[in-house]
Amino acid sequence: MARVYNFSAGPSMLPLPVLETAQRELLEYGSSGQSVMEMSHRSAVYDGIIKETEAALRRVLNIPDNYKVGFFQGGASTQFAMVPLNLMTTGKADYIVTGQFSNKAAKEAQKYGEVNVVASSKDKNFTYIPDPDTIEFHDDASFIHICENNTIYGTRYVKLPQKEGVPLVADMSSCILSRPTDVSKYGLIYFGVQKNVAPAGMAVAIVREDLLGHADPKTPAMLNYQTIIDAESMYNTPPCYTIYMMGLVLKWIENEVGGLAEMEKRNNAKAALLYDYLDSSNFFHNPVEKEFRSIMNVTFTSPSPELDKKFCAEAAEAGFVNLKGHRSVGGMRASIYNAMPHEGVEKLVEFMKRFEAENA
Repeated sequence: MARVYNFSAGPSMLPLPVLETAQRELLEYGSSGQSVMEMSHRSAVYDGIIKETEAALRRVLNIPDNYKVGFFQGGASTQFAMVPLNLMTTGKADYIVTGQFSNKAAKEAQKYGEVNVVASSKDKNFTYIPDPDTIEFHDDASFIHICENNTIYGTRYVKLPQKEGVPLVADMSSCILSRPTDVSKYGLIYFGVQKNVAPAGMAVAIVREDLLGHADPKTPAMLNYQTIIDAESMYNTPPCYTIYMMGLVLKWIENEVGGLAEMEKRNNAKAALLYDYLDSSNFFHNPVEKEFRSIMNVTFTSPSPELDKKFCAEAAEAGFVNLKGHRSVGGMRASIYNAMPHEGVEKLVEFMKRFEAENA
């Protein structure tokens, strides 16, 4: 079996032990006589799977008791509408725009109330994060919304916006489970699962209890956090197999990695290896201000678009796939999520050094 190193921004690599477990259990889960794929979500066996997945998430992230967890279809993009529908109780909200997805979230929220874009890093092509301490947030904002890690531009927050009495809402799709997180600093965390958590097809929301139950009366049942959470994510048929796979990933983090502190050490080491090479190179360039560099998504360019194209083609032939940057920015992007082994980054750097020597 010749597995490639998949540097895709999502759907991304899954840990090999997780795939091997899923392979073993594909035809029969436990002694149920059936696959999880064909199992009734109302069965006692599946009830055990979904409850254990939520319990594992609570353990791994150390989620406080006054926060509820829900599993939702529609990915993080549906959350762009769910957040204002459920939380925009004053008719206003503050958004910080640091890339494409926070911009999309702000535009979606404009359908439901007044959106104040209180800061943006568009002036420097989203290569930095505005300092939260210099931003004037509104006292009557229902919430502050951020995208904590910017997949396309390769930036991340190093300091969270905090305003007393105004909940922080964070899209953590591309950084969740990459490091310990103090959930109590947020009113709501949401994330699509296809980067660090599970196969595509689901979003997870972690919501502080006092923020539930205030949805706009016109909110569809399927877009109401209270509806889904009260039904323990069983209001309708949930993404059963994705939830099962998420449970396997959480077990891997707990039992094989040793938790999020160890996960963070691994991720920092991988990122340092790649950034150190980029900083020493006269050929490749990373455009992000060093303080705000993402640990998950590393962007870089070569001296020309033609060489970028050549690099991606030769890299794919060598077993390093999905390194092409997002179409809106070009260049290259190496997404080095939790499941990317250190060896994958080591070999990528070796390949980059050879390519530089041959093309400089």
